[in-house]
Amino acid sequence: MLRTEKTEAVKELELQFGRMTSAVFVDFSGMTVEEVSKLRDQFRSKGVLYRVVKNTLVKKAVGDASWAPQLSEALRGMTGIAWSFEEPSAAARVVRDFRKENEKLKIKAGLLDGTVLDSRAVESQLASLPSKDEARAMLLATMMAPAQTFVRLLNAPAQNFVGVLAAKQRKDGG
Repeated sequence: MLRTEKTEAVKELELQFGRMTSAVFVDFSGMTVEEVSKLRDQFRSKGVLYRVVKNTLVKKAVGDASWAPQLSEALRGMTGIAWSFEEPSAAARVVRDFRKENEKLKIKAGLLDGTVLDSRAVESQLASLPSKDEARAMLLATMMAPAQTFVRLLNAPAQNFVGVLAAKQRKDGG
């Protein structure tokens, strides 16, 4: 790789790390070309960018970041990086689901908001974060709950009054 190509590759990696919401570092050694292609397709379908990168280029790209020293342990051997740009949990979910079928794929580390996560945290915490739509639905439900309670309270006297009238009518035999 020429020096200019390395410089361009480092700039591209810096750009991806700058705009990501999360990243998952994986070791894909032992996987067949067909398995890796299937993994790439799953990443692509979820809007996740996946690249196989040289560890030295990644180290140069992350440079002076506060989390860079913690990440250096993961940057050994074959490394693939899956960047999520919209939903922080997208890449981790794809990796978790893919690992159910193929245990050759190993999680090295994860990166979320400047925090380096170990493989267990990526699978158990990052992958279980709600998707963007799920988070919106939860927020909407939370915002609507007080209004729904208020409407029920406004309707309660009328419902109680109708109940009293119905009881009176049953008592009078009519």
